[in-house]
Amino acid sequence: MNVSLPESLKDFVDEQVMRGGYGVSSESIGELIRKDADRLQLQGLLLEGGASASAGPAGLGYFSSLRKRLRLGPTPAS
Repeated sequence: MNVSLPESLKDFVDEQVMRGGYGVSSESIGELIRKDADRLQLQGLLLEGGASASAGPAGLGYFSSLRKRLRLGPTPAS
């Protein structure tokens, strides 16, 4: 895949590579695309959650339970 960038964006990518965060420019661009995909997924989840029915206030017990579930990992499907 070939991508044409305006000079200002090319300079930005080149700067990221020179700073040592990436070996080549395609790694920098790939990371930006992955971050955008993650952002879009999060946006979709937030919109889905905002459109869902309220489950009531989230108190300390809710967050404690949520942390416990996260530590235990995914549960097998029933």
